[in-house]
Amino acid sequence: MTLIIALIMLLALVLIAFSPLTSVNKAAVAMFAGTLGWVLYVCFGSDFVMAQHPADYLDFLSGTKANSVAVKEYIASNIFIRYVGKASEIVLFLIATMTIVEILDSNGCFDFIPQWIKTRHSRRLLWTTALLTLLISANLDNLTTAMMMLVLMHKTLPDRRHRAVFGSVIVLSANIGGALTVIGDYNGLLLWHMGAVTPSHFTAWMALPCLVAWAVPTALMARKLPERVTLENMALPYRGDDTNLTLWQRISLFFFSIGGLWFIPTFHDITKLSPFVGALCVLSLLWIVNEAFNRNISHAGDMIQRRKPRAFQHGILQSLLFVMGIMLIMGVMVETGAGLWFGSLCVENLGELWTIVVAPLTASIVSLALDPFATAATFFSFHGIAETGHLAQNGEYWISIAYATAVGSTIFGISLSGLALFAMKSTTPGWYARHFAPKVLLGALLGLAILIAEAVCF
Repeated sequence: MTLIIALIMLLALVLIAFSPLTSVNKAAVAMFAGTLGWVLYVCFGSDFVMAQHPADYLDFLSGTKANSVAVKEYIASNIFIRYVGKASEIVLFLIATMTIVEILDSNGCFDFIPQWIKTRHSRRLLWTTALLTLLISANLDNLTTAMMMLVLMHKTLPDRRHRAVFGSVIVLSANIGGALTVIGDYNGLLLWHMGAVTPSHFTAWMALPCLVAWAVPTALMARKLPERVTLENMALPYRGDDTNLTLWQRISLFFFSIGGLWFIPTFHDITKLSPFVGALCVLSLLWIVNEAFNRNISHAGDMIQRRKPRAFQHGILQSLLFVMGIMLIMGVMVETGAGLWFGSLCVENLGELWTIVVAPLTASIVSLALDPFATAATFFSFHGIAETGHLAQNGEYWISIAYATAVGSTIFGISLSGLALFAMKSTTPGWYARHFAPKVLLGALLGLAILIAEAVCF
C-alpha cells in the first residue's frame, strides 16, 4: 500500500506539472490526491501506525482492545489533525497577508509607484522597476506584487517588445524578492512553520545568492533595450470616494502594514504562537484603521464596496486550495515512510553531497516543469529536522531547496507570476525561453555556487 500511495502521489505531481497542457486544474489534482492518499492510509491504518507510532498508539489504547475503529480514531485525532493544522496555519497566514495587500491596493497606497519610476531612460526605468518589485515582494506576497507590477507595465509601455523585456524582469524580481524572506514566498513560509529555519538566518543566507541571481539576468536584459522608451500616460484607477484619502493617510496605511508584517517574527519569538496569529492581528488593526480613514464616505454602496476586501477571489481560492492539497500530500508521504525512506537512501549513498549539491540541482531541474511549492514540499518531506548537520534547523539543505525551486521555476516561467505574464499576452513562452531563460540559468548557477560555497565554508 505504501508503494501504491507513493505512485498515486507521483502521478499527481506529474499531472500538476502538465496541467497547462491537460487543462486540468492543479488545485483540483492536489486536493484529490491529498484526500485519496489519506483515505488509503486510513484503510491500512493499523500497519502504518504500528510501524511509525507504536508507543503512542498503545498509550492511546490505554489497555483497551485494538480494533479498526480505535486505529481510525487515533489517526484522525493524533496524526491527520496535525497535518491539517500545519496546512491551516499557512493558509490562514496567506489569507491575512493577501487581504492586507488588497486593502492597501484599494486605498491607493501603491499609486506612488508610477511617479517613482517615471523616466524615459530605458535602463534606469528597468532597474527602478526591478528594484521596486524586489523590495515589495520581499515584504508582501510575491504573486500579488508581480500582478500589480505587470499591470502597471502593460499600461505604461505600448511597445510589445519592451513589454516582453520588462515583464520577464518583473517575474524574476518578484520570485527572487519573495525568496529573500520567509513571508514573501510559500516555500519560505512553509520552512518557517516547519521550524526548519529562523527568519533572520534565512534572509542572511539567501541575500547574496538571490541578489546575484537577480542582478545578472537583469543587467543582461537591459542591454536589449534602446536608450529611450516610449511611455503612455497612465491614469490612476478610479475607486470611488476613497480618492478622498490624503497622502499621509495612504502612507500611514502602507508603513503600518509593512511594519506589522516585519514585527510578526518577533511576535512569534515572544509568544510562541503560530505566525498566522500575528498576521491576523496586523490585518484586524489595519482593517480598523482603514474604516476609520474611510468613515466620511457618503454613499452607502461605495462604503460597502470599499470595506469588502477582495482577497477571496476565484484565483486566490484556487491557490489556497492548492497549498492545502500539497500539504496533505506531503503529510501522507511522511506518515507512510516513503519520503523519509527515499531521503535516507540518498544520504546513505551520497552523504553530504546530496544535501548541499545533488538535492538542490535536482530540485531546480524538477521545478523547471513542476510548481515550485509542490517541488519544495516534496523535497522537504524527504527528511526530518536533525539536531546537527546540514539537516538541522537553519541547515543548508532547507535553504538551498528554497533557493533552487525559486530560481528554477523562473527559468521557463513555470511559476504563478510567469504564467500571469503569459496570460497577459505581453510575451510568449517561446520568446521567454529563447531570450530570457539562458540569462536566468546563468544567474541561477552563479547564485547556487555562492550558496554551496557558503555551506562549505561556514
